[in-house]
Amino acid sequence: MAVVVVMGVAGAGKSTVGTALARRLGVAYAEADAFHPPANIAKMTSGVPLDDADRAPWLTAIASWITAHDEAGGVVSCSALKYRYRDVLRAGGDVWFLHLHGTRPLLAARIGGRSGHFMPPSLLDSQLADLDPLRPGECGWTADVGAPPDDLVEAAFTAYRKDNP
Repeated sequence: MAVVVVMGVAGAGKSTVGTALARRLGVAYAEADAFHPPANIAKMTSGVPLDDADRAPWLTAIASWITAHDEAGGVVSCSALKYRYRDVLRAGGDVWFLHLHGTRPLLAARIGGRSGHFMPPSLLDSQLADLDPLRPGECGWTADVGAPPDDLVEAAFTAYRKDNP
């Protein structure tokens, strides 16, 4: 059973949709933020974007989680912004990407409206600049985050089951 990687920039709803999709599929869920070392969180909290070197151990840790859940399946949230980052995740096992995509104004409003998260709104533009949308041939599906979360989860469940009967 492929592990679902719920990807997208900050404010896309990765945690909300990922948690609900994992429940719908009856599999484990992991929040990618929990895999960040403290130095990464401190860097982002101070408004400094992560670079590839910062992300490397984080992505490797998520890939290890994917390996551990490759047979039973699972759902993990991860920005997975660049194609080469997704290559690291694919090395962990069979993955299916759910790319949550939204307009900049919607994403900015969501980030600005949340509390208790280390990701400041000032980093949204750097994430959008880094984002490589899913390419033809990448296993997955893109969803518009303007839809209600329950509708997104049901549509993603259907798309996933179509690709992973």
